[in-house]
Amino acid sequence: MAKWEREDDKSRGKLTFEIDVKTVQKGIDDAFQETKKKITVPGFRKGHVPRQIFNQMYGEESLYQDALNKVLPDAYEAAVKDADIEPVSQPQIGIESMEKGKPWVMTATVDIKPDVKLGDYKGLSITKHDNTVSDADVDSEIEDKRQQQAELVLKEDKPAAKGDTVVIDYVGTIDGKKFDGGSADNYSLELGSNSFIPGFEDQLVGHKADDKVDVKVTFPKDYHAKELAGKDANFAVTIHEVKEKQLPKLDDDFAKDVDEDVDTLDELKKKTRDQLQKQKDDDIRSDVEEEALDKAVENATIGDIPEQMKKDDTDRQMQQYLAGMQQQGISPKLYFQMTGTSEDALRKQFSNDAEHRVKTNLVLEAIVKDAKLTASQDDIDKEIKDLAKQYQMDEDQVKKVLSTDMLSHDIEIKKAVDLVADSAKQELEPKKDDKKDDDKDSDK
Repeated sequence: MAKWEREDDKSRGKLTFEIDVKTVQKGIDDAFQETKKKITVPGFRKGHVPRQIFNQMYGEESLYQDALNKVLPDAYEAAVKDADIEPVSQPQIGIESMEKGKPWVMTATVDIKPDVKLGDYKGLSITKHDNTVSDADVDSEIEDKRQQQAELVLKEDKPAAKGDTVVIDYVGTIDGKKFDGGSADNYSLELGSNSFIPGFEDQLVGHKADDKVDVKVTFPKDYHAKELAGKDANFAVTIHEVKEKQLPKLDDDFAKDVDEDVDTLDELKKKTRDQLQKQKDDDIRSDVEEEALDKAVENATIGDIPEQMKKDDTDRQMQQYLAGMQQQGISPKLYFQMTGTSEDALRKQFSNDAEHRVKTNLVLEAIVKDAKLTASQDDIDKEIKDLAKQYQMDEDQVKKVLSTDMLSHDIEIKKAVDLVADSAKQELEPKKDDKKDDDKDSDK
């Protein structure tokens, strides 16, 4: 019979359990069969020393550690099941007694999933969301498409303005010395794009082709290249060309150029409106889920979160993020070079919210049990098809990578999210800051 003792109301404790005599003896016998193959005893062929002779020479106790290694995993698993606990860390095994002819008594100090007492999670009051797509939203999106279709035309003997593109050579120096990455030839730069150091692009406005300009800037203090951060720099710039955008007319021909599936500008506007509506509905759904789940977590009483659970969550988030980058052809090494960050910095970023993510998942698992949510075979089959399509894999490959238990767990968690979000009531007025943000979004 396994006994679980919690430490100070925390999610860490000690599990005490026995390994019965029969199991112990089998472990010792198996250990002897392996050990005798490795030793040589005078008068006996290698691997054929009798058990009695071995015990006289080495003592049966010499087999105990190997025997324990063999029987402990199954015994520990059975004890965990008997005690009805869910460990989340590797156990620290202790030996209470290993007497001959008696059950071995072991202890395992381990972290377990904390207790969760649910509060209200259905019918929660959340912020109202307006899913209206206005004519201005559609016009703005169409204008963005128009900008993307613009052609660059040379400006003859005219000064560069914001929005124009200049073709330049530049050589950067700090204290008269060149630095890595500070020079380029025939570089196309859109003025006003803010893709260069603050102040650089502004100093080219008003200049013409063939002008030479000394651009003086200061690198930001938080610049990713630490050796340049906060330094004053001078760029010797030569302007070769100045080009301005020539926008296409807003007509049916433009619509067909933008989208081959439409024939008229009106059709393009309708399709654009439908796309914006779907995007807005999806965004609102995400906001509803996040706010409703946050309230469900706030309403729940959750025990102490083990550090191991937070670490495991952080590791999982990092793996998923870097795997996503890898799918785009960006290796972890290249990602850190491009962003000027490090693995430790990324880990810290994900660890900041690890506790909240763990709590949310614990609450969702508790809701699954409370609401008796289950994954049917049809649910599992659909999930396999969806994953196969998403990752361009065969369905059999998905089945090999993900077990039925893993798929069922994910489906049940999704059902719990839907239960909380679908029952939530949008009745709270947005905060003033939220309204301002909405206004800003509508002006874009």
